[in-house]
Amino acid sequence: MPIFMRLAQTKDLAAIYDLILQGKKLLAADQIPQWQGDYPQKADLLRDITNKYAYVLLKDNQLVGSATLFQEPDPNYQQIFAGNWQKGPAAKYATIHRITIDPHFSGQHLGDFFFSNLVSEAYRLGFCEMRIDTHEKNQRMRHLIAKAGFSYSGIVYLNQDPHDQRLAYQLFLK
Repeated sequence: MPIFMRLAQTKDLAAIYDLILQGKKLLAADQIPQWQGDYPQKADLLRDITNKYAYVLLKDNQLVGSATLFQEPDPNYQQIFAGNWQKGPAAKYATIHRITIDPHFSGQHLGDFFFSNLVSEAYRLGFCEMRIDTHEKNQRMRHLIAKAGFSYSGIVYLNQDPHDQRLAYQLFLK
């Protein structure tokens, strides 16, 4: 049963979007407001693929996960509250966004494997720091983030919206 990660391709867009829709349903069932609007859209995912920031996780040649390894400064991370970035907002870092695993594969620890591969890829690309954020109620993601070794840094607000608060985390690779 080979399990591996690769760069996403345009042909993967429909499958990635389907995973996002499944993730939205799972978050809604858990009463987590994350991803409950029109984000992320296919255009966001296509931009990630075009920029070579999108990755997919495959198990037995079936696409079972997707994530974005954003490789530019994230505008949402310019200000942090109730904490701080350990090396400041200007540090060069990669950010994990839009990560999702097919819920039919729950319990197989594919999220752990995917995180490990994303961290290795960020290191290979020359990043010494990684960041990620999630909603306070998203216990599943908070658990994965902690298992991957990220440390809590503070609170960020998406698009400066005071109603769209996220817990932010960092991981240093060197």
